[in-house]
Amino acid sequence: MSCEHEHEEIFPEFAKIGQPVPEFKLEAFDPTEGGFTEVDLGALRKEGKWVILFFYPADFTFVCPTELADLGSRYEALKGLGAEVVSVSTDTKFTHMAWKTDERLLADVKYKMGADSSGEVSRFFDVWDFETGLADRGTFIISPDGVLVSSEINFHNVGRNADELFRKMEANVYLREHPNEACPAKWTPGEKTLTPSEKLVGNVYEALND
Repeated sequence: MSCEHEHEEIFPEFAKIGQPVPEFKLEAFDPTEGGFTEVDLGALRKEGKWVILFFYPADFTFVCPTELADLGSRYEALKGLGAEVVSVSTDTKFTHMAWKTDERLLADVKYKMGADSSGEVSRFFDVWDFETGLADRGTFIISPDGVLVSSEINFHNVGRNADELFRKMEANVYLREHPNEACPAKWTPGEKTLTPSEKLVGNVYEALND
């Protein structure tokens, strides 16, 4: 992407929950168009998009294609919530293209595949493995306002679940429209939410079951 001096200007510190994410660009492979493109966080923000960054260790590995295929099965539903999905590894856009062509599990992947070959973005989101130069399994949701609202990091041997990511997105979309409420565990649209106040202290059971 850019040199170290520019990295310090664009990414002054690690990403933090509840804090704005700097605008940045990534080279990418676009499976839908079959060619190379660019992911522009600033442009997506202007479009009012939620952004899901889905980091994974490497192309041509083992758990990774199962995750990207699972994510692909939920891509249209996530787009329906106003989100754009970008998978990210430290592989180049050329490797992404070759992997997408060779690996049959990726046949239905349509979201852009970002190339963080310098590791700058991975370092910012604190998923960079300094020993291997690869990214950990990190999932990050950025609101249309550019704020990081969700962060999940798994060790390399545990795959993620796109159904749970979709549930988190549903909750975040709801809460952006209802900022005074909170979603309890396993919340899905139509279920009761919580409105934090002194009356709720010690009475969560009653609030959810009245």
